Amino acid sequence: MSLHIYDTSTRTVREFVPVQAGRVSIYLCGATVQAPPHIGHIRSGVNFDVLRRWLMRSGYEVTFCRNVTDIDDKIIRVAAEEGVPWFVVAERNQRAFTWAYDQLGCLPPTVEPRATGHVPEMITLMQRLIDRGHAYASGGDVYFDVRSWADRYGSLSNQKLENMRAAGDCDDESFKRDPRDFALWKGEKPGEPTWPTPWGPGRPGWHLECSAMATKYLGPTFDIHGGGMDLIFPHHENEIAQSQAAGDGFARYWMHNGLLKIGAEKMSKSLGNSLLIPDLLEKVRPVELRYYLAAPHYRSSIDFSEESLLEAAAAYQRIEGFVTRAAEVIHDVDAHAPLPQAFVDAMDDDLGTPQALAVVHEVVREGNVALSQGNKEAVARLLAETQNMLDVLGLDPRSPQWRSAGSDLKPVVDALVAVALEQRAAARARKDYAAADAIRDSLAKAGIVVEDTPHGARWQLAR
Repeated sequence: MSLHIYDTSTRTVREFVPVQAGRVSIYLCGATVQAPPHIGHIRSGVNFDVLRRWLMRSGYEVTFCRNVTDIDDKIIRVAAEEGVPWFVVAERNQRAFTWAYDQLGCLPPTVEPRATGHVPEMITLMQRLIDRGHAYASGGDVYFDVRSWADRYGSLSNQKLENMRAAGDCDDESFKRDPRDFALWKGEKPGEPTWPTPWGPGRPGWHLECSAMATKYLGPTFDIHGGGMDLIFPHHENEIAQSQAAGDGFARYWMHNGLLKIGAEKMSKSLGNSLLIPDLLEKVRPVELRYYLAAPHYRSSIDFSEESLLEAAAAYQRIEGFVTRAAEVIHDVDAHAPLPQAFVDAMDDDLGTPQALAVVHEVVREGNVALSQGNKEAVARLLAETQNMLDVLGLDPRSPQWRSAGSDLKPVVDALVAVALEQRAAARARKDYAAADAIRDSLAKAGIVVEDTPHGARWQLAR
């Protein structure tokens, strides 16, 4: 079985066949940086990082483009409220997003273009649309004429033009031929940044930016366009319309991740229910938060609760515990060991991470049995399978990304606690369990957790 993915544009699961054999091009709608990221924003980053890792594991060379929308109505509004330039808000929050992606183990994008750096490409795209009769300049703005694309507009979101409401993206709609026309370019307004164009100074519209950047870095036709389900309309619908009306093939597959909710409501700043990444990382480790976001199917919705987050952390710790114990017995792991077929089948079936993680947990259970039996051959095989599966998901606890902060201190701590552990072992040998427990409690107060194993006492820093 080869990779099959659910394509929003056809509403079917399709076999993935790239434009160019052996290579995959992905465009992911990244952050609009008016505020720091909450967990709902970062879910998209984790989901598409898993896709990218699976494609790489499957032998593809992947070009991954994730944009930054660094000029927008919301950014301008926040800047005005704070009394700072718009670029201060954009830069501050882009750094917050980058930090969050890094914390959760997302591979850096191949390219991360900013909207404001691609105005020339936007001007070229607008001119192509005007020349083809699909856009027009009016009152300093430039609009896409949706009626010129009426037979195809709405195909992604499965809507008909006659049932759509006004775009509502301008203060003065009187310059539009049709209220459903959307702004490609917004004319100059007092106090707002501007860039020169043949139709007057102004700034780009949201939808135009992504089409210009995607085709610049991935070509007129590329493989996969991704983003959250809340972007299907109007953003992605408008991207398709303006790109294909200009003559580009644009994306061949559309993938959308589900939203993260609290109760019945979508997580958003306006509802006051944002969960910022630094706040969550006070409750769980970054790798545990990544597990929480990667474990559900990417198209499913997640109803956030602290209880479910802690349950996910505990599930990951069970996996981590096996890997840690097995690695003390097996020092060289085969990084090229084949993946279990059930795991491969799950990932090839529209990135079925719930089924894939079920395979991981089953292999871990087998591994724990092999450890208890002292079967080193089986432990070696099962540890290799586990680590290779976790590597695909970005969850291998032995990778540099997730290595414990205490691992660099291990030689030092080993030396410091060696005497205490020897004394504890002596106390246990003479059956003075009160003294042994007292030594263990003293280490615990120092933040060192001692675990007795068949191979002797081992320590780790307390969580």
